[in-house]
Amino acid sequence: MTASLGLGTYRVRAVEQAARTACADGLVWVDTAPNYADAHQVLGPVIADHPQAMVATKTRFFTPAEGDAAVRAGLLTSEQVAAGHSLDSAFVRWQTERSLVSLGRADLVFVHNPERAGLDPKDLHVQLRKVFAVLEDFAAAGRIGGYGVATWSGFLHDVFAVSELLRLAREATGSGEHHLRAVQQPVSLVMARPLALALDGRGPLVQARAAGLITFGSSPLHGGELPGLITPELAEFIRPGASAAAASLLAVASCPSLDVVLLSASTASRWNAAKDAIASPLEPGHLRRVTDVLAQG
Repeated sequence: MTASLGLGTYRVRAVEQAARTACADGLVWVDTAPNYADAHQVLGPVIADHPQAMVATKTRFFTPAEGDAAVRAGLLTSEQVAAGHSLDSAFVRWQTERSLVSLGRADLVFVHNPERAGLDPKDLHVQLRKVFAVLEDFAAAGRIGGYGVATWSGFLHDVFAVSELLRLAREATGSGEHHLRAVQQPVSLVMARPLALALDGRGPLVQARAAGLITFGSSPLHGGELPGLITPELAEFIRPGASAAAASLLAVASCPSLDVVLLSASTASRWNAAKDAIASPLEPGHLRRVTDVLAQG
């Protein structure tokens, strides 16, 4: 089974065009964040026109303009704004309110790279519990569908585990019922450990899927660098006749326990080419041979 294709909007030019192309496919995830330039403002009308699309936004990082607004609102100091991010629960509530106004709705709100908050794991867990409590309030009121954690290196460096996130969510509500719904992490031929673990039936993707969470893979082309990194021979080995970009994307989309692979596609042609590339997933045995080749390299 192949993962579905979702639209990532980080550094995407012509966001409106890209989103309208993706949303025309129906049930598709569109992933954005307040610090992704003007994406929130641009995406609002697109989302309103496509009620079937599923929307994920994030909280923690902010643009300079939003930071200035937070200072005026008395939520952050100038020193805190200089950092460009905050896990303060009052700020998270305020920023999520602003995101809902801009986007119109949110099926998910991800806590964005919390491992980079500069806290030791114990203190980070305490702060995450407070943030989860804020997002639980939004979910309980029916204002968001749920929340999750989008991490770059949190799982890789054992800052937290899926089981710990689930525990914090339960503690945030004071019961076994919670609205933690998803995890997001990079999966690519560069950051291939999640893929290798999933093939062995281990790791955060497998654990999250077993817990009923939606699993998202971000940066499948490693910020656009991968097509220039893999050799023609490796691309041919992955799928005969495939381009470097198509082969890289196909390998990620074939990852076990991965539900959605997020691609920052700026044009309709790139989006359609990506759909074609992942239409026929790799068999697990072949994907394992691909990871073996990567390990030897």
